[in-house]
Amino acid sequence: MTDTISTENLNKNTENIDLADSLGIVTLINNEDLKVALAVQKALPQIAQAVDIISNNFQNGGRLLYFGAGTSGRLGILDASECPPTFNTDPSMVQGIIAGGDAAIKTAAEGAEDSIELAKKDFSDKEITKNDTVVCISASGNANYVVKILELAKTNGSKTISISSNKNAKMKEFSDCFIFVDTGAEAISGSTRMKAGTAQKMILNMLTTASMVKIGKTYKNYMIDVKATNDKLKNRAVRIVSAITKCSGEQAQKILTLNNYDVKNSILQIKYNITSQKASELLEQNNGILRKVFAALD
Repeated sequence: MTDTISTENLNKNTENIDLADSLGIVTLINNEDLKVALAVQKALPQIAQAVDIISNNFQNGGRLLYFGAGTSGRLGILDASECPPTFNTDPSMVQGIIAGGDAAIKTAAEGAEDSIELAKKDFSDKEITKNDTVVCISASGNANYVVKILELAKTNGSKTISISSNKNAKMKEFSDCFIFVDTGAEAISGSTRMKAGTAQKMILNMLTTASMVKIGKTYKNYMIDVKATNDKLKNRAVRIVSAITKCSGEQAQKILTLNNYDVKNSILQIKYNITSQKASELLEQNNGILRKVFAALD
């Protein structure tokens, strides 16, 4: 009998994958992966709706909280952990929570996805408010853990978003925004760490990146809020300041060093020949959005 969840179906394109040589195996997998971006493309209107929800809540002091089990939970944690170095956000602003706790990051705790009690505890521990956005990630969209999280968030008055590869996911009932991506049967039947997981990673990248862009964490496509914690990121900061202000790399390096590698502050000091304190005041007045400061001063 054919399963109603497409990710559990037998993939006819790869049913003889065990007879292929190494190049044949990876070619079959790659052929399936090529379909993922097109599947995500069809969900762009819903992804954009989710970005509006998240960015609006960010502007009201809210947080973004990812919840998931297994691969989905790990992907949420990965996306959340990359926001502080990329956008210099407080670690509490974007968080990833996996069913089964931190131990489940490295060691599979598949049974945790069925636990309503774990969902209640994790939801309570995060003290979620109406300004927070709750995003649940699940290929099937039916796991008790994520469904309960969304139900609790909905009751709490929080905005809810879900990401699934099942158009009939139970999560949909409790979601203000339901992102369905039809990734279809996996190369290895039911292995949703593959196409479904790839789609989830792509969507999470969009949710945080687009939301950060909307709240002024970039200028053009420059990473102006980068947290320069190593040589690579310090060099990037120098290139960004130099490119935006048209100054030499040496001058950018000098001001950044004096300014603890605060990119936006350094840009304003060089571009307008003002003090660090004045630059900070202007950024505060304009919600940290560099374009708004430029518009006010130019």
